Amino acid sequence: MQNESEVSSYVDVLVVGFGPAGAVAAGMLGQKGHTTLVVDRLTGIYDKPRAIAIDHEIMRHFDNMGIADQVLPYVAPFTASQHFGADGQLIRRIDMVAEPYPLGYTPSMVFTQPPVEMALRHHADSFDCVTIELGTELINFTDTGDEVLATLKDASGNVRTVSARYVVGCDGAWSTVRQLSGMKFEDLVFDEPWLVVDVKVHEDAMENLPSTSAQFCNPARPTSFIMGPKNHRRWEIMLLPGEDPREMEKPENVWGLLSPWLTPRDGELWRAAAYRFHALVADEWRRGRVTIAGDAAHQQPPFIGQGMCQGLRDVSNLVWKLDRVLKGQSSPDLLDTYTVERRRHVKTLTGKIKAIGRTSANATPRRRPPAMHAFSPRGRKAGDDYPAGDRAADRGRTDRGGRHTGKGPSFPAAFDHRARSDHTSRQADRRRMARVPRRPHDRIRRQGLDRPAAGRPGCARHRPGERGR
Repeated sequence: MQNESEVSSYVDVLVVGFGPAGAVAAGMLGQKGHTTLVVDRLTGIYDKPRAIAIDHEIMRHFDNMGIADQVLPYVAPFTASQHFGADGQLIRRIDMVAEPYPLGYTPSMVFTQPPVEMALRHHADSFDCVTIELGTELINFTDTGDEVLATLKDASGNVRTVSARYVVGCDGAWSTVRQLSGMKFEDLVFDEPWLVVDVKVHEDAMENLPSTSAQFCNPARPTSFIMGPKNHRRWEIMLLPGEDPREMEKPENVWGLLSPWLTPRDGELWRAAAYRFHALVADEWRRGRVTIAGDAAHQQPPFIGQGMCQGLRDVSNLVWKLDRVLKGQSSPDLLDTYTVERRRHVKTLTGKIKAIGRTSANATPRRRPPAMHAFSPRGRKAGDDYPAGDRAADRGRTDRGGRHTGKGPSFPAAFDHRARSDHTSRQADRRRMARVPRRPHDRIRRQGLDRPAAGRPGCARHRPGERGR
């Protein structure tokens, strides 16, 4: 054990990582009066969106923390969602719950991460017992049984030791806390390369985009389209064998993939990042006085937008237990229930997420819609320009109602059931949807999407420092 003269400070809890999970953990500990040190190797908030979805449970949690009013300006209800098959035919439509909401908020919401994360940080920083040190990283620790002696290094290279009664690792997919503690990941068998693209769309181009969120279940190139707040739109596009993820992030290739909907003149490319979507869960979430949460403890594909939500559930489950243990109201054995409760929930939900992703990617192909060739970068040469209107003549430009416009970026009519002229098909769609239960989760069970499917071995993300949605 190190000599006490070598320890620079003593705290109840050391939180490693100041992303959403770490900020919420620090804020909750601060509310309960515990001395808390938060460190993060980065010096500021990442200025681009990673997570995009939250749910009613998380908003009620923000209510309890007293920060809902600061978060709500950057939140919008999730839209209805339509799923389209290989020929562009409507497979199903999922509508959102109407007001009045039975659980206080609409079940699913989209949000803009940077300002929401700033609100979470401001809340943590409002407590005198919480100290925040950015540009500081954890490089080692020793759990003595009575305390954790953590070695920290700041941006200037200065090294010091702090003593903490407990450590909470919220430091992401490549968690230093998890690795130093010896906790291992269990592979839940999912591994697929995807490109996540965020665009700030110009107002005059909005009419060319789908009017709802959408899943294009075409095996040639499965794609998700998510309507974020205001003019924020996201595409999640599966990468094909042989496509280099770093090359596909380049703007010319990104715009080629987006060409069925937009040209570079139609919006600002906010972010393009390649990931490997995979499913992992730590075998242990606590070892002695060290715990992990968020992406440090689990990772899952983003198909229903639960990545950040899971991390916030982790810390809300953990902090009230730490509070009781730190105050001597409960035995440290209470912390064992953290792993039991959260790991089971994460594994169950991840199984459902995997099944939904497999369904989107494995729709039975019949023919490839004419517009789908635009999903492939091979349809154009790298570096080609995409001026507005350059596809009007050869693509037969249509709006979402199936009418030819002759200008502006196209919305593939094959992907919108309203563009079909077959009145009988539209009636059949309505009759089919009338038989589907109204709640989204009931639809998932009804169609068997909650049954896990077999997959391929998983591996690490391309960008471990970014947290998925």
